[in-house]
This record gives sequence, C-alpha cells and structure tokens, in this order.
Amino acid sequence: MDRFCGIYGVGVVIILVFSQYFNKNNFILFLGGYIIGSTTEYLTSFLVEIILHAKWWDYSNNILNMNGRVCLLYSVFWGILTIFLVKKFNPFLEKRMIKIKNKISYKRIKFILCFIILFLAIDCLATCYAQDIFVTRMVIQNNIEIRDLKRREKDYQQIKENKKLTNFINTYWNNAKMIRTFPNMKIEDIHGNIIYLDSLLPEIQPYYKKIFDK
Repeated sequence: MDRFCGIYGVGVVIILVFSQYFNKNNFILFLGGYIIGSTTEYLTSFLVEIILHAKWWDYSNNILNMNGRVCLLYSVFWGILTIFLVKKFNPFLEKRMIKIKNKISYKRIKFILCFIILFLAIDCLATCYAQDIFVTRMVIQNNIEIRDLKRREKDYQQIKENKKLTNFINTYWNNAKMIRTFPNMKIEDIHGNIIYLDSLLPEIQPYYKKIFDK
C-alpha cells in the first residue's frame, strides 16, 4: 500500500466488466470510460469521507470539478484509459491467460486467483485502518477539533499502550509513508476549516512534483 491507491484497480476492473456494453467504437468507449471511471471515483471518495471522515484526493482547485471528488482532467484520463484497456491491454492479457491456462491446471489457477483476491481485500482493509490511525495521530498531536474527537482520543491512547502495534505503525505506517501515499488527504474541523495533512508535516516531500497546487 506504499505507492498506489486502490481506486485505480477498482476502476479498471469495473470498466473492463462493463466495457462489453459500449465496445462499439473508440468514441463510445471513451464516453463509457469517462462516465464509469468518474462515477467510481466520486462514489469511492464519498464513501471514504463518510466512513473515515477524510479524503484520499482532492481536485477542488482543478477546473470543472465536482465537490473536489472528480474533475474534467481525470475524467478525460478515465476515457483514454478505457480505450487502451479494451483495445490493447485486455486482448494482450487474454492471450497470456490462455497460454497460462494450457500449462497450469484449473484448480491451481483458481487457488491463485482466490489468493490474489484475498490479498487485495486484506490490503484494502489494512489501508483503511492505516489511514484512520494516521488521521487520529495528526488530530491528537496537532490539537485539531473534529466531530469524532473523543473516539480518536480513545483509539490513540489504546495504540500508545500497545507497544507491538506502536512499533509496527512506526515502521510501516509512519508519517512519511502515509503522506507519500495520500499527499492530498485532508480533514475538516468542527469550525468548517479544511486542513491538508501534508501541511502539518512540511518536511516530508512527496515522491512526485504536484502539477496542481492547493
């Protein structure tokens, strides 16, 4: 979970599943990917904000954005990506899968797929938990008043009392890794102020140069 966000994988899978319904020409593919990718991105952002009280990305300063969850630039990206996936990547993958199927038994393939699905599910849950812990740490250490402050104070104290969990977090879910994984994460305090978590840790630089400033 160091360098990528699960929304991309989820979006790709959903696009490939539904592409059979709009695989007529490149324009229809682009439009279908534009709509499905944007919808998936919006719903994911909405659910993360409702459940985890945070945002994994924010497009508020991008032109033609919708509540900071989707914007024109990345919606166009989803459309272009769909054409590439359906016309190039998926046929290439299918050919390789046929070759693998001829060399490996069905049971083994089924086992591998189940393992991958289980691994991704665990990774998704771990990512959500790590993100929640990170927000809690930032809220408590910087005295930020948010809606569920009491719950986070309790969680923070329980983590501090668990030395093994604390060591694990400091090693794998420390501030640097979390900021670099979610450089645009933000929270909202009880007064309605938007706080970008990377602004609380200015010494940590992302892996890439941001195109759009906040």
